[in-house]
Amino acid sequence: MYQIHVEGTRLLCDAAKAAGVKTIVLASTSGTIAVTKDGDVVPDESYPQPLEIISRWPYYASKSYQEMAALERFSGKGLRLVIMNPSLLLGPGDDRLSSTKVVLDFMARKIGAVPTGGVSFVDVRDAAKSFRIAMRKGRHGERYLMGAANWTFTKFFGRLERLTKVSGPRFALPSKIAVTGAQLIDSLFRQWDFASPVEPGAIEMAQYFWYLNCSKAARELGFKPRDPSETLHDTVVYLRENFLGGNAFGK
Repeated sequence: MYQIHVEGTRLLCDAAKAAGVKTIVLASTSGTIAVTKDGDVVPDESYPQPLEIISRWPYYASKSYQEMAALERFSGKGLRLVIMNPSLLLGPGDDRLSSTKVVLDFMARKIGAVPTGGVSFVDVRDAAKSFRIAMRKGRHGERYLMGAANWTFTKFFGRLERLTKVSGPRFALPSKIAVTGAQLIDSLFRQWDFASPVEPGAIEMAQYFWYLNCSKAARELGFKPRDPSETLHDTVVYLRENFLGGNAFGK
């Protein structure tokens, strides 16, 4: 991930400068800033980067270093680098399941317990619109957080349950037990040379709160996300029709 996110970004910035490109809009993630242990904290762009948290997760650590590399590499007179930090991208069209897999796993009854943390998500269509606006209006060196909802996983799964008619998990494990258990299961399956049914990293991340304040994007880029219920509905419809079969669940 470091080679792709950091070294690749450096090469891209150098090539852009050599080609006379004046503006780069960098697609990052809210996870470089908006991750906390406390759900009462809702970070904005001024929040200190939680490096002590994200350093244990390769994806988010490399994205943080990517931002630093881009700011260092693409600077100078007349150049403009804008960093976009969307939260979990939901909505239709995710054919690689890069961010909607949590919804698919819920629909397939693969989630056994409710994480103790919280999630923020945004419709991919609303994020894409803001990216286009950022090409014109984004300020150099600035980050823009984007999210439509800050929900506990209990609320998130509850909404999915009503939409899909699939019963969600009914109990939650203390975070330490959940993470330790996942690590133990993963270790055993690896020893047996089998594919592990759990991802310890994902389970650990779900014990944190990924809430964010997107007022800066609203103010400077006109970011106005749609109702999160619409996003969840369209996500479910897309996954049902493309991964589970149109009649897998009731309409």
